[in-house]
Amino acid sequence: MKKALVTGSSRGIGAAAARALAEDGWRVTVNYLNSREKAEALAAELGTEAVRCDVSDSAQVRAMFERVGGVDLLVSNAGIAWSGLLTDMTDAEWERVVSVNLGGAFNCCRAAVPHMVRQKAGSIICVSSVLGVYGGSCETAYSATKGALIAFVKALAKELGPSGVRVNGVAPGAVDTDMLSCFSAEEKAAMTENIYMGRLGRPEDIARVIRFLASGEAGYMTGQIVGVDGAMVI
Repeated sequence: MKKALVTGSSRGIGAAAARALAEDGWRVTVNYLNSREKAEALAAELGTEAVRCDVSDSAQVRAMFERVGGVDLLVSNAGIAWSGLLTDMTDAEWERVVSVNLGGAFNCCRAAVPHMVRQKAGSIICVSSVLGVYGGSCETAYSATKGALIAFVKALAKELGPSGVRVNGVAPGAVDTDMLSCFSAEEKAAMTENIYMGRLGRPEDIARVIRFLASGEAGYMTGQIVGVDGAMVI
């Protein structure tokens, strides 16, 4: 059975991706940091296991891969947001956003790649953001990490292409997950005014694209960033 690991998959986009991949026959390991009950419930639903790991910690990532073993697919989804004026951001807050959003992708990809290269096959999908493409006011750190992740995908795809390993990314727009829980219903409604499809995205919208990128139907796609934003205007 094909093995996949989806980071940050206890909820939101990660959980939806894990379910979609399981429907396609992948054995998906669920990764979480804080939401243990949700992660274990999802793992039980999918007949797999949940592994706690802070992806920003390279030692924890190594331990996770030693437990899980080599995977055929890595979905690097774990991420955090921070909103506010750049001048109000502390050193610790900046470092945490960078270490999770960008460092987490680096740590997990570095751990996953050797097995994929040995077998001359594999797929990596990184979850970026529309803000990584266009930037967002009061989202400077988040935008910077997601923009760097796009460059990371494009560069790693070139590095691993000769080994038969594909690397792609998705750039979601505003998706109705816990990351938007800080916004009121009125604020969410205002967001939709900038989305031509007239609604917020759903985790399943992103998960379906991830499932496609992981499939053989996308076998000649690498180094691509697929926007899934409902024609959102930033």
